[in-house]
Amino acid sequence: MRLVLVLAWALILLALLLPVIRRALATTRSRPRAITDELVKDPVCQTYVVRSRAVRSEAGGGPVYFCSAECARRFTSPGA
Repeated sequence: MRLVLVLAWALILLALLLPVIRRALATTRSRPRAITDELVKDPVCQTYVVRSRAVRSEAGGGPVYFCSAECARRFTSPGA
């Protein structure tokens, strides 16, 4: 008889907790992932800048990132 009561309480508890568990699992799956922004090094002044804010230029077949338009100009000008 005790076993039946324990099983009944376990089923009731499971029925009450199941929606909470489902909701918790659904929110962790559907959360948007944070966009990671990495630091890139300016080849002219050797400072680090966040890539999304850097001035981008193409050189040597790949992208080169600068902290400012002035550093990008210095990099591309032949006499500087």
